[in-house]
Amino acid sequence: MRSQNSSAMRLLQPPQGATAAFSPLLLLLTPFLWAATPAFSSTPMPPAIDRSHLDNCGAPAVPESKSVEPIEGVKELMDSLKYFDADFFNDSKVQEMATGVKEFNLPMFMVNRELIASRDGGLNDPSVLVFKSSWGRNDEAPHKYIQFRYPSIHGIQRPNKEEDIAFMTILELGELIRTKQITSKELTDLFFRRLKRYNLVLEAVITLTEELAYRQAEEADKLLAQGVYLGPLHGIPYGLKDIIAVPHYKTTWGSKTFKDQVLNIESWVYKRLKAAGGVLVAKLVSGSLAYDDIWFGGRTRNPWNIEEFSTGSSAGPAASTSAGLVPFAIGSETAGSITYPSARCGITALRPTFGTVGRSGVMSISESLDKLGPFCRSAADCALVIDAIRGIDPGDLSSRHVGIDDPFEVDIRKLTVGFLKDAEMEVVHILQSKGVNCVPFELKYTVESVPAILNFTMDVDMLSHFDKWQRLGHDDDYEAQDQWPVELRRARLIPAVDYIQAQRARGKLIREVRESFTVDAFIGNATDWERVCLGNLVGIPVVVVPTGFENIKNPPPGGTRRRTTITTGIYAPPDRDHIALALAMAYQSATNHHRQRPPIDDP
Repeated sequence: MRSQNSSAMRLLQPPQGATAAFSPLLLLLTPFLWAATPAFSSTPMPPAIDRSHLDNCGAPAVPESKSVEPIEGVKELMDSLKYFDADFFNDSKVQEMATGVKEFNLPMFMVNRELIASRDGGLNDPSVLVFKSSWGRNDEAPHKYIQFRYPSIHGIQRPNKEEDIAFMTILELGELIRTKQITSKELTDLFFRRLKRYNLVLEAVITLTEELAYRQAEEADKLLAQGVYLGPLHGIPYGLKDIIAVPHYKTTWGSKTFKDQVLNIESWVYKRLKAAGGVLVAKLVSGSLAYDDIWFGGRTRNPWNIEEFSTGSSAGPAASTSAGLVPFAIGSETAGSITYPSARCGITALRPTFGTVGRSGVMSISESLDKLGPFCRSAADCALVIDAIRGIDPGDLSSRHVGIDDPFEVDIRKLTVGFLKDAEMEVVHILQSKGVNCVPFELKYTVESVPAILNFTMDVDMLSHFDKWQRLGHDDDYEAQDQWPVELRRARLIPAVDYIQAQRARGKLIREVRESFTVDAFIGNATDWERVCLGNLVGIPVVVVPTGFENIKNPPPGGTRRRTTITTGIYAPPDRDHIALALAMAYQSATNHHRQRPPIDDP
């Protein structure tokens, strides 16, 4: 869910010009030891607060003065307060604070930690503090669910070459299955052959789910023989990022600490895809604890240039879809892990409106930021998949019936679409040729600390989900020591007050973005770090579309077919994913960038 730009280390270093916003975080990196009280263990909860000293107006009465027994470590506590920007208390107040921490705070910490932090991952006991990104559009009445009307494609013939079949879209493969030109079992065989062959190069697969896949493929073929067709995902193989739980198979979270973990939970998204007739063939690489592309078995590579890495923790879904190892895959994003790897691997992906897809059974980083979304060959395929997996998940309090209309029925000629200075102008010109009103646009807001707000939110939330992991010292075993270990140690020093202040600043950002969003959608760079942070904080959807290729820098002697992908993002307001999808489909109807195949066999 957490992406890192491998070339620029964007998530570990602030973008140029953002130093001021990150300075509070950098201050907290200073080594710190709180010796205010001795190590705490098995202290009982404090008694109920005695309010007898309050006067009739509710104000505390002035207590009689008395000497206070000095507490060991007060000086150290006073020294440490500077790391919280709270070194304005005098000696007696700090001593009072130390007493209160020992008698009240620490016992509460211990009780709550034992109650809900005994298991890592955030799969249990979700927070009741629920973020809604709807901008108030759908809070008054529930949205009526109407299935999208998928376009009919006729005359599709089964190609002779397996390679050609592997790179067909879901709609095309679905037509081959519906017309019985190919069986689900044959497709499953084909994609298992590709998974086993190319994973040796890409390192994109953690677990093959062969027994389950063949059982599901057999069931799909049996239903079709009985005249039952479940829709365009009927019998279609796919992969899941390995933070998504499936019973009887490992869910490793990409981490050596959890590499043998089996969670016998049916995640919501797996249930939805199973009901739609999908065939799960693989659990795909998640960067360790959903951060970047490094995992316990290696590092996932980019199919378009195997000398570089996929970037982003949804590296497995992105690389596998790009290389034709699966027709589609489900990944996740908290801070760039859909946008970055889809851009790097040159495929189409949708980061949907926050709350669109239920997350029960999925490892959590931040309950107000995490999103699941599809990696596909085309925007039309993304629409098919999001239609299958959207809806209210009873186990996810943030999930809701997001009011997405049918993207296949949007009249794009009625839309006004802005384009930022960094937009790919080919997209703008093609949409203009199709009747879209395209205008220069700038998204305006005054909040200067956008990346820092995201880091405050994400890191504190992540630490609450992996408190036990850190306390047991497992951060010393983490695959990339400059990633989560550094950020989560720093998160220990973020006061609760300042975490809440960051959420208030986030609320201000949301209000300002809403007021500034005066177009139906806008086009701009999909991997600009400030925009990635903003999009995730606000909860707005984006479709990432490939728009071309460039020659790689420093090619090997004799030339190469390796390429650097060029992409752009089409952004829409919350609950308007269908607008971004419709615009992306219109663009792809006039181009074939999304149809190109990476040169894995001829690097």
